[in-house]
Amino acid sequence: MIVEKHKIINFKENGDNRGKLVVVEGMKDIPFDIKRVFYIYGSDPDVVRGQHANRETEFVLINVSGSSKVRVSDGKNESVFILDKPHTGIYLPKMLWKDMYDFSSDSILLVLASEHYDGSEYIRDFDAFSKETSQHA
Repeated sequence: MIVEKHKIINFKENGDNRGKLVVVEGMKDIPFDIKRVFYIYGSDPDVVRGQHANRETEFVLINVSGSSKVRVSDGKNESVFILDKPHTGIYLPKMLWKDMYDFSSDSILLVLASEHYDGSEYIRDFDAFSKETSQHA
């Protein structure tokens, strides 16, 4: 397990009889300033999203509705997490391979990113990723 490189974050739930409110602030609740936000929805359970690593971008993934699984790898070790609570996320530092899959029909996976999109910093081939991580080990 690669616990030292990523971690589950439980955000504080605020609320009363009107409902719940979860606040996520950059450099306070998560370890980076948020420069990009996007979400994934409408994916079938057999669809695999992600399938890449990032050289520079850090992420926090939160399933704000429904559920999904996240598989992460450092090139040698692999862990799988179930995201199914809107107040729980997973922090993924740079240079971790990520696959998101097994989406429920009501899944909305919110992604907070530390960097603006730059396609050149993505590694989209797992073998190339494994080779690059083994060179820096």
